[in-house]
Amino acid sequence: MTVQGFALFDTSIGRCGVAWSERGIVAVQLPLVSETETRVRLRQRHGDLPELPPNAAASYAIERMAALLAGQPIDLSDIWLDLIDISEFQRRVYAIAREIPPGQTLSYGDIARRLGDVALAREVGQALGRNPCPIIVPCHRVLAAGLRPGGFSASGGVATKLRMLAIEGALVNYTPDLFGDDDT
Repeated sequence: MTVQGFALFDTSIGRCGVAWSERGIVAVQLPLVSETETRVRLRQRHGDLPELPPNAAASYAIERMAALLAGQPIDLSDIWLDLIDISEFQRRVYAIAREIPPGQTLSYGDIARRLGDVALAREVGQALGRNPCPIIVPCHRVLAAGLRPGGFSASGGVATKLRMLAIEGALVNYTPDLFGDDDT
């Protein structure tokens, strides 16, 4: 896979980044503390990428992601992803996650069941934790047992996940405990 470039773009949750190849979107970076950190993270993961005006496919993805994060119930399943370096298991998990409509959620166990083995729930969580294309592969729509938010590796952690779900109108019954326990 040859990543062609990346661009930053504004959303309601902050300035995100997207990297693309000739085959599709390779990565989406949720906002970090600063634009500089977002750029650095994309380059750490994909080499010394040039920051370029987005090609047509990346422009389309940016427009749709920004609209989703502005509260429009946009389906992103038509955005082409370049997941050539991703395992078959991860691709299967991501395909199921991409079927979850805005405002709805599944649990890690639900996805494991759809894969044919509820015992894979932990592996589903690990695959989603390595998701290279959050927003397009809506890992924020996947919850832990008991409809708890579970972990979220983006900057801001579970608070970012809950914010994204709230923008989409998803109902999550969750109150953090006194110690900020956001996992499980």
